[in-house]
Amino acid sequence: MKTQTTLSKGEPDGGASGPIMRVRGLGHSYGEREVLKGLDFEVGRGELMCVVGPSGVGKTTLLECLTGLRRPSEGEVLFDGERIEAPPRGLAIVFQDYSRSLMPWLSVLDNVVLPLRSAGVARDERERTAREALAEVGLSDFTGHYPWQLSGGMQQRVAIARALAYRPAVVVMDEPFASVDAQTRADLEDLLLRVREHLGITVLLVTHDIDEAVYLSDRVLALGGKPAGIRSLLTVDLPAPREQVATKSLPRFAELRSQVYRLIRDV
Repeated sequence: MKTQTTLSKGEPDGGASGPIMRVRGLGHSYGEREVLKGLDFEVGRGELMCVVGPSGVGKTTLLECLTGLRRPSEGEVLFDGERIEAPPRGLAIVFQDYSRSLMPWLSVLDNVVLPLRSAGVARDERERTAREALAEVGLSDFTGHYPWQLSGGMQQRVAIARALAYRPAVVVMDEPFASVDAQTRADLEDLLLRVREHLGITVLLVTHDIDEAVYLSDRVLALGGKPAGIRSLLTVDLPAPREQVATKSLPRFAELRSQVYRLIRDV
Protein backbone atom coordinates (compact mmCIF):
# COMPACT_ATOMS: atom_id res chain seq x y z
CA MET A 1 0.00 0.00 0.00
CA LYS A 2 1.23 3.47 -0.86
CA THR A 3 2.46 5.49 2.09
CA GLN A 4 0.27 8.55 2.64
CA THR A 5 1.91 11.80 3.62
CA THR A 6 0.64 15.18 4.70
CA LEU A 7 2.86 17.27 2.48
CA SER A 8 0.94 20.37 1.50
CA LYS A 9 -0.19 20.50 -2.11
CA GLY A 10 1.93 22.96 -4.02
CA GLU A 11 0.06 26.21 -4.42
CA PRO A 12 1.41 29.72 -3.92
CA ASP A 13 -0.42 32.35 -1.97
CA GLY A 14 -1.84 34.11 -5.01
CA GLY A 15 -4.83 31.79 -5.36
CA ALA A 16 -5.82 28.95 -7.64
CA SER A 17 -7.06 30.80 -10.73
CA GLY A 18 -5.09 31.49 -13.90
CA PRO A 19 -1.70 30.18 -15.08
CA ILE A 20 1.00 29.83 -12.47
CA MET A 21 3.72 31.04 -14.89
CA ARG A 22 3.53 33.53 -17.75
CA VAL A 23 6.38 34.13 -20.18
CA ARG A 24 6.15 37.33 -22.19
CA GLY A 25 8.47 38.31 -25.02
CA LEU A 26 11.36 36.40 -23.49
CA GLY A 27 14.71 36.71 -25.21
CA HIS A 28 18.31 36.27 -24.19
CA SER A 29 21.68 37.01 -25.74
CA TYR A 30 25.26 36.18 -24.79
CA GLY A 31 27.03 39.27 -26.03
CA GLU A 32 26.13 39.57 -29.70
CA ARG A 33 24.93 35.97 -29.96
CA GLU A 34 21.15 35.89 -29.66
CA VAL A 35 19.98 32.54 -28.22
CA LEU A 36 16.28 33.01 -27.44
CA LYS A 37 13.86 35.39 -29.12
CA GLY A 38 10.22 36.33 -28.58
CA LEU A 39 9.03 33.44 -26.40
CA ASP A 40 5.42 33.75 -25.22
CA PHE A 41 3.67 30.95 -23.36
CA GLU A 42 1.88 30.08 -20.11
CA VAL A 43 2.14 27.14 -17.72
CA GLY A 44 -1.09 26.06 -16.04
CA ARG A 45 -1.43 25.13 -12.39
CA GLY A 46 -0.84 21.42 -11.97
CA GLU A 47 0.40 21.06 -15.55
CA LEU A 48 3.36 18.92 -16.56
CA MET A 49 5.13 20.53 -19.51
CA CYS A 50 8.27 19.20 -21.18
CA VAL A 51 10.66 21.42 -23.14
CA VAL A 52 12.45 19.79 -26.08
CA GLY A 53 14.73 20.95 -28.87
CA PRO A 54 18.02 20.10 -30.58
CA SER A 55 21.26 20.29 -28.62
CA GLY A 56 22.47 23.84 -28.16
CA VAL A 57 19.11 25.41 -28.93
CA GLY A 58 18.89 27.15 -25.55
CA LYS A 59 16.80 24.84 -23.36
CA THR A 60 18.99 25.28 -20.29
CA THR A 61 19.17 29.04 -20.86
CA LEU A 62 15.36 29.10 -20.91
CA LEU A 63 15.26 27.09 -17.68
CA GLU A 64 17.66 29.51 -16.00
CA CYS A 65 15.53 32.48 -17.07
CA LEU A 66 12.34 30.79 -15.85
CA THR A 67 13.80 30.09 -12.41
CA GLY A 68 15.48 33.45 -11.80
CA LEU A 69 18.99 32.00 -12.05
CA ARG A 70 19.58 34.21 -15.09
CA ARG A 71 18.00 37.56 -15.94
CA PRO A 72 16.74 37.54 -19.55
CA SER A 73 17.98 40.20 -21.95
CA GLU A 74 14.40 41.08 -22.84
CA GLY A 75 10.87 40.19 -21.80
CA GLU A 76 9.75 38.87 -18.45
CA VAL A 77 8.66 35.80 -16.52
CA LEU A 78 5.78 36.07 -14.05
CA PHE A 79 5.38 33.56 -11.22
CA ASP A 80 1.92 33.69 -9.69
CA GLY A 81 1.56 37.23 -11.04
CA GLU A 82 4.91 38.53 -9.77
CA ARG A 83 7.87 39.24 -12.01
CA ILE A 84 10.80 36.91 -11.35
CA GLU A 85 14.01 38.77 -10.50
CA ALA A 86 15.61 35.97 -8.45
CA PRO A 87 14.68 32.37 -7.61
CA PRO A 88 11.21 32.75 -6.05
CA ARG A 89 9.88 31.04 -2.99
CA GLY A 90 7.54 28.29 -4.09
CA LEU A 91 9.79 27.07 -6.90
CA ALA A 92 12.28 24.19 -6.62
CA ILE A 93 14.90 22.94 -9.08
CA VAL A 94 16.14 19.39 -9.70
CA PHE A 95 19.35 19.18 -11.72
CA GLN A 96 20.70 16.37 -13.89
CA ASP A 97 23.86 15.76 -11.87
CA TYR A 98 22.40 14.44 -8.62
CA SER A 99 25.82 13.16 -7.50
CA ARG A 100 27.09 16.75 -7.28
CA SER A 101 23.93 18.22 -5.77
CA LEU A 102 23.91 15.83 -2.79
CA MET A 103 26.34 16.21 0.11
CA PRO A 104 28.16 12.85 0.46
CA TRP A 105 29.02 13.44 4.12
CA LEU A 106 25.36 13.96 5.07
CA SER A 107 22.80 11.21 5.53
CA VAL A 108 19.82 10.96 3.20
CA LEU A 109 17.62 12.59 5.83
CA ASP A 110 20.08 15.42 6.45
CA ASN A 111 20.42 16.07 2.72
CA VAL A 112 16.66 16.60 2.50
CA VAL A 113 16.60 18.67 5.69
CA LEU A 114 19.40 20.97 4.49
CA PRO A 115 17.36 23.56 2.52
CA LEU A 116 14.71 23.59 5.24
CA ARG A 117 17.37 24.48 7.79
CA SER A 118 18.59 27.28 5.54
CA ALA A 119 15.00 28.53 5.26
CA GLY A 120 14.72 28.77 9.04
CA VAL A 121 12.15 26.00 9.49
CA ALA A 122 11.92 24.76 13.10
CA ARG A 123 13.83 21.54 13.83
CA ASP A 124 10.82 19.29 14.55
CA GLU A 125 8.94 20.60 11.53
CA ARG A 126 11.83 20.23 9.09
CA GLU A 127 12.56 16.63 10.11
CA ARG A 128 8.89 15.69 9.87
CA THR A 129 8.61 17.34 6.47
CA ALA A 130 11.80 15.67 5.22
CA ARG A 131 10.55 12.24 6.32
CA GLU A 132 7.25 12.84 4.54
CA ALA A 133 9.07 13.81 1.34
CA LEU A 134 11.25 10.70 1.52
CA ALA A 135 8.14 8.56 2.03
CA GLU A 136 6.66 10.17 -1.07
CA VAL A 137 9.57 8.87 -3.18
CA GLY A 138 9.74 5.47 -1.48
CA LEU A 139 12.85 6.00 0.64
CA SER A 140 11.50 5.80 4.18
CA ASP A 141 13.83 2.89 4.95
CA PHE A 142 16.97 4.72 3.81
CA THR A 143 16.99 7.87 5.93
CA GLY A 144 20.22 6.89 7.70
CA HIS A 145 22.12 5.91 4.55
CA TYR A 146 24.62 8.13 2.77
CA PRO A 147 24.35 9.04 -0.93
CA TRP A 148 27.39 6.96 -1.84
CA GLN A 149 25.60 3.89 -0.45
CA LEU A 150 22.69 4.31 -2.89
CA SER A 151 22.22 3.56 -6.57
CA GLY A 152 22.02 6.40 -9.07
CA GLY A 153 18.25 6.13 -9.26
CA MET A 154 17.92 6.26 -5.49
CA GLN A 155 20.20 9.29 -5.32
CA GLN A 156 17.97 11.09 -7.79
CA ARG A 157 14.97 10.16 -5.63
CA VAL A 158 16.73 11.89 -2.74
CA ALA A 159 17.21 14.98 -4.91
CA ILE A 160 13.51 14.92 -5.81
CA ALA A 161 12.55 14.47 -2.16
CA ARG A 162 14.67 17.48 -1.23
CA ALA A 163 12.79 19.56 -3.80
CA LEU A 164 9.43 18.29 -2.51
CA ALA A 165 10.32 18.99 1.11
CA TYR A 166 10.44 22.67 0.23
CA ARG A 167 6.72 22.31 -0.57
CA PRO A 168 6.96 24.07 -3.91
CA ALA A 169 4.14 25.02 -6.23
CA VAL A 170 6.44 24.43 -9.22
CA VAL A 171 9.30 21.98 -9.72
CA VAL A 172 11.66 22.72 -12.61
CA MET A 173 13.81 19.78 -13.73
CA ASP A 174 16.83 19.90 -16.06
CA GLU A 175 17.37 16.49 -17.71
CA PRO A 176 16.72 14.81 -14.35
CA PHE A 177 16.81 11.20 -15.57
CA ALA A 178 19.54 11.40 -18.21
CA SER A 179 22.25 9.79 -16.10
CA VAL A 180 20.48 6.55 -15.16
CA ASP A 181 19.82 3.31 -17.03
CA ALA A 182 16.67 2.77 -19.09
CA GLN A 183 14.72 0.77 -16.49
CA THR A 184 15.55 3.20 -13.70
CA ARG A 185 14.57 6.07 -15.98
CA ALA A 186 11.16 4.48 -16.59
CA ASP A 187 10.69 3.97 -12.84
CA LEU A 188 11.58 7.60 -12.12
CA GLU A 189 9.20 8.82 -14.83
CA ASP A 190 6.36 6.91 -13.20
CA LEU A 191 7.40 8.19 -9.79
CA LEU A 192 7.20 11.75 -11.10
CA LEU A 193 3.70 11.18 -12.45
CA ARG A 194 2.54 9.75 -9.12
CA VAL A 195 4.08 12.57 -7.08
CA ARG A 196 2.68 15.22 -9.40
CA GLU A 197 -0.80 13.70 -9.11
CA HIS A 198 -0.64 13.22 -5.34
CA LEU A 199 0.73 16.65 -4.46
CA GLY A 200 -0.90 18.70 -7.22
CA ILE A 201 2.37 20.38 -8.17
CA THR A 202 3.29 21.95 -11.50
CA VAL A 203 6.29 20.41 -13.30
CA LEU A 204 8.40 21.96 -16.05
CA LEU A 205 10.95 19.45 -17.35
CA VAL A 206 13.73 19.90 -19.91
CA THR A 207 14.60 16.70 -21.77
CA HIS A 208 16.36 15.44 -24.90
CA ASP A 209 14.29 12.25 -24.86
CA ILE A 210 11.27 12.46 -27.18
CA ASP A 211 9.58 9.36 -25.73
CA GLU A 212 9.95 10.78 -22.23
CA ALA A 213 8.49 14.12 -23.28
CA VAL A 214 5.41 12.53 -24.87
CA TYR A 215 4.91 10.00 -22.07
CA LEU A 216 5.05 12.56 -19.25
CA SER A 217 3.56 15.71 -20.70
CA ASP A 218 0.25 17.45 -20.81
CA ARG A 219 1.92 19.69 -23.39
CA VAL A 220 5.31 19.64 -25.14
CA LEU A 221 7.05 22.93 -25.90
CA ALA A 222 9.39 22.49 -28.87
CA LEU A 223 12.15 25.05 -29.42
CA GLY A 224 13.91 25.58 -32.73
CA GLY A 225 15.66 28.08 -34.94
CA LYS A 226 18.53 30.53 -34.46
CA PRO A 227 17.76 32.41 -32.32
CA ALA A 228 15.39 29.86 -30.84
CA GLY A 229 11.68 30.47 -30.78
CA ILE A 230 8.69 28.26 -30.09
CA ARG A 231 8.17 25.84 -32.97
CA SER A 232 5.06 24.34 -31.38
CA LEU A 233 3.22 23.96 -28.09
CA LEU A 234 1.77 20.51 -28.64
CA THR A 235 -1.08 19.12 -26.54
CA VAL A 236 -0.55 15.47 -25.57
CA ASP A 237 -4.00 13.89 -25.59
CA LEU A 238 -3.05 10.48 -24.21
CA PRO A 239 -5.34 8.82 -21.66
CA ALA A 240 -4.54 8.71 -17.96
CA PRO A 241 -3.25 7.01 -15.97
CA ARG A 242 -0.23 6.35 -18.15
CA GLU A 243 1.70 3.10 -18.10
CA GLN A 244 5.04 2.42 -19.72
CA VAL A 245 4.04 -0.50 -21.97
CA ALA A 246 0.36 0.20 -22.59
CA THR A 247 0.73 3.94 -23.24
CA LYS A 248 3.75 3.59 -25.48
CA SER A 249 1.94 0.90 -27.51
CA LEU A 250 -0.89 3.24 -28.45
CA PRO A 251 -1.02 4.42 -32.08
CA ARG A 252 -1.58 7.96 -30.79
CA PHE A 253 1.70 7.79 -28.85
CA ALA A 254 3.54 6.93 -32.07
CA GLU A 255 1.81 9.79 -33.89
CA LEU A 256 2.74 12.31 -31.22
CA ARG A 257 6.29 11.03 -31.04
CA SER A 258 6.65 11.49 -34.80
CA GLN A 259 5.27 15.03 -34.60
CA VAL A 260 7.76 16.00 -31.90
CA TYR A 261 10.62 14.35 -33.78
CA ARG A 262 9.80 16.28 -36.94
CA LEU A 263 9.67 19.53 -34.97
CA ILE A 264 13.15 18.89 -33.57
CA ARG A 265 14.64 17.57 -36.81
CA ASP A 266 13.35 20.35 -39.10
CA VAL A 267 15.32 23.11 -37.46
